[in-house]
Amino acid sequence: MRVPRCCFGVRRTYLVWPILLILLVGAALTALLPPAEDQGAAGVLGVLRRATASKEFPAQSLHTDSSEEDKFTVIIQTYNRTDVLLKLLNHYQAVPHLQKIIIVWNNIGEQTPLKLWNSLGPHPVQVVFKEQTSNQMRNRLQSFSEIDTDAVLMLDDDTLISVPDISFAFSVWKQFPDQIVGFVPRKHVSTPGGVYTYGSFELQDPETAGGDRYSMVLIGAAFFHRRYLQLFQEQPQAVHALVDETQNCDDIAMNFAVALYLRKHSKATRVSRPSGVFVKPVDLRNLEKDASSGYQGMWHRPEHLLQRSYCLNRLTQIYGFMPLCFSNLMVSQFGFPSYANHKSRG
Repeated sequence: MRVPRCCFGVRRTYLVWPILLILLVGAALTALLPPAEDQGAAGVLGVLRRATASKEFPAQSLHTDSSEEDKFTVIIQTYNRTDVLLKLLNHYQAVPHLQKIIIVWNNIGEQTPLKLWNSLGPHPVQVVFKEQTSNQMRNRLQSFSEIDTDAVLMLDDDTLISVPDISFAFSVWKQFPDQIVGFVPRKHVSTPGGVYTYGSFELQDPETAGGDRYSMVLIGAAFFHRRYLQLFQEQPQAVHALVDETQNCDDIAMNFAVALYLRKHSKATRVSRPSGVFVKPVDLRNLEKDASSGYQGMWHRPEHLLQRSYCLNRLTQIYGFMPLCFSNLMVSQFGFPSYANHKSRG
């Protein structure tokens, strides 16, 4: 039996319309998605975060120029680890969106390796050495005139972070530009006597018997807005004196400064916000053992943790209250796995 040609035309019509409808719906849904770099856990949080930020800080926009949003500046303070520093400089040259690397040179009276570095060029990312007149911990928290980007990535001189980790953390920082976004969380714990103790975020709280929350993100491996460098300089002189006295705790003091800033600009919503956001690292390495000088970081000192607990209590006295608040948010490239163990670092 021969089927009339008109029947084939009807069948084609029934097939074409559903296909066109599917394509139209798919295009509409795609248009609603955030940009590719914002996809995943950070993207979902980011869409909500941007909407919230526009309501909370209408007159305090941290971004000033679209071109600045696409790049960031690395700051590395170094002392007596030139060989490791050169390894880090070579590694970080391959990081996308990195505009400039500023080296805070604390080797007083010693020549920088700038000539050696330039002789092996050209290099895709400019390196600037800032020679200091004294070996102080807080030298790295200066508002350097060479910083042209909103985003600053501060790194310790023995820390190597993978390129994918840095790129992912930068995309997360774009969603939380008013907070410290980094890889190493810590927290304070209040004892029954009203004294604060410093420790890793696995440290159990004696009142709630709970761990796995944090109230600080250390700036030795973290993004933050360059505005906070100037904000740190404007802190009470007693804060600077404390950092100089202990040669420690500048990262804790920065978390206090950011927490106070957020508290001041969140009065309308009356919602306490943590100073930082924890990004789970996939590949973060410590190169301290690679240094030929054998110089060990201050976190090896037996009094290190005691000093940091002391700083917590002293800063609380200076400001008159404890501004840090807790968070259990962890942003990861691959879902939300168990928390990493960061007990090995201070």
